[in-house]
Amino acid sequence: MKRLFGLLISLSMLACSSTDNAMPEQTGHSTTEPSTWDKGAMVAAANPHAVNAAIAILQEGGHAVDAAIAAHAVLGLVEPQSSGIGGGAFMLVYEQAGRELTFHDGRETAPAGARVDMFMRDGQVMDFYESWQSGVAVGVPGTIALYKAAHKQHGKLPWSTLFAPAITLAEAGFEVSPRMAGFLPRVAKVGRLDENPVTAAYFFPNGQPLKPGHLLKNPEYAHTLRRIATEGPDAFYQGEIAEAIAEAAQQAPNPGSLTATDIGNYRALKRDVVCGQFRRDKICTTTPPSSGGAQIMIAGIYDHLSAKATTQDQKIAAFIDAQRLAYADRDYYFGDPDAVDVPLEDLINPAYLKHRASMRFAPNATPEHGDPRAFLHPGQQAGIWGADTTEEVPGTTHLSIVDGAGNAVALTASVEAPFGSSRMVGGFLLNNQMTDFARKPSPDGKPVANAIAPGRRPRSSMSPTMVFDQQGNILMVTGSPGGNSIPAYVAKTIIGVLDWDLSAQQAVDFPNLVARGERVRVEVSVEPGKAIAAQLKKSGYPVQERKGENSGLHVIVVGPDTLDGAADSRREGIVRSLEPGFR
Repeated sequence: MKRLFGLLISLSMLACSSTDNAMPEQTGHSTTEPSTWDKGAMVAAANPHAVNAAIAILQEGGHAVDAAIAAHAVLGLVEPQSSGIGGGAFMLVYEQAGRELTFHDGRETAPAGARVDMFMRDGQVMDFYESWQSGVAVGVPGTIALYKAAHKQHGKLPWSTLFAPAITLAEAGFEVSPRMAGFLPRVAKVGRLDENPVTAAYFFPNGQPLKPGHLLKNPEYAHTLRRIATEGPDAFYQGEIAEAIAEAAQQAPNPGSLTATDIGNYRALKRDVVCGQFRRDKICTTTPPSSGGAQIMIAGIYDHLSAKATTQDQKIAAFIDAQRLAYADRDYYFGDPDAVDVPLEDLINPAYLKHRASMRFAPNATPEHGDPRAFLHPGQQAGIWGADTTEEVPGTTHLSIVDGAGNAVALTASVEAPFGSSRMVGGFLLNNQMTDFARKPSPDGKPVANAIAPGRRPRSSMSPTMVFDQQGNILMVTGSPGGNSIPAYVAKTIIGVLDWDLSAQQAVDFPNLVARGERVRVEVSVEPGKAIAAQLKKSGYPVQERKGENSGLHVIVVGPDTLDGAADSRREGIVRSLEPGFR
């Protein structure tokens, strides 16, 4: 629900996690009052067409939410491997005038016919590729409902105008990007994108994958968007589009149970925003089923572990261990909050984070989850869950926007794996988000927090996040795609800007470091990745060197006079800005 900024959670939850290590004054912190925003506007997203669409909407007087809808509708066309209207999204919105934050949850839901063992065959879990490319994997799409909920509350321009950039581009055609083209032959080797008649005709004309620079048109997508623009979300959730989605999900192989009734029953939700202190600044983010809370957990634990760090190597080790502890708790406890008890307030409580940081373990050991409720409330106990078996593959996008009035949006959207389920209707791909549940029941027979059930929303690693300075002014908008690695990617930008004195672009460009489970992944293709890997190995960490990572970080940092933006060079995004007074 909408919350007044500063009253998002209790004062005890907002206390500094380390009063002995307050962050010194830093240049780059905003001191602008809400009524005197004079920093212009900025958009950072994963494709130039999407950024240009958002800029055009802002120039017409649109709100950041209007621009985000226009940009994402374009991303569904030009970057279909990552997201689209056949998937879901989380949107965090900041209203500058009232200093209000709202979290719109457009996560997909499981159909009424979903079962905890629906990815099991003959007592064995289906392998991921079989699960991914199946009708069973398709959940009810939530993106259009999220668009409408966010626009109703925040939008300034007419709903129908927001889809014009995507409609025009779909009809006129766009040049296929190298990244999209590069995915096609790889996905064809393991999936059914080139076998499904509809997707084969679109992505593999004449039996060959699209090449970079090919002019690709999608009149069906334009038709779908035109109907949504003129008829509203009912055009998507009722009638022939909903029936076509259900029919596609029910087709072999591995047909699912999704029905038009399931689709018609979908609702986007408003959920609480959660905030936690990091030294002088405040991290505000999304609650489950998002993993935004992991940003507060990582930062809070890092604050304690790095308290006596005197070198960058020591800070890196603290960041690695903070991730490992936070991931262990996230993996164990997070799920659909409407179905399971997620002890989020206890997990981000400063006292628990300090306690968690004191749990020493060897560099080559994997820490176990903690019990925040038992620690904070003696005699009580958090849920007892089985071992998590969730596999989350990166097929996601993120965009960050600040408009000319200082309003901001952090939007992370997904179809799950690349090109979703490889099932296409109305010019858009359907998601495979049901594989974001734990597909395999726990080996010890206990239920898992992220188990499949009718109507549930699967846990997501998506973590759209904003940071505010000690005066309550917006300081940072961040987020990323990347599957289970998203919490690590996003946390890198927060720690990088707030503690390592990096600019937005430097924080994005810094090697990705992912410490979840048994190994520590280090991106050695980016400097100083090789040196970091060598130092971690020397310290006893089990390092896995990676030549690339799948982040797509798009970040805006609010400086005293200007906006500092960054686009992740690991993808194809750009940053564009508008000068103050552009309207």
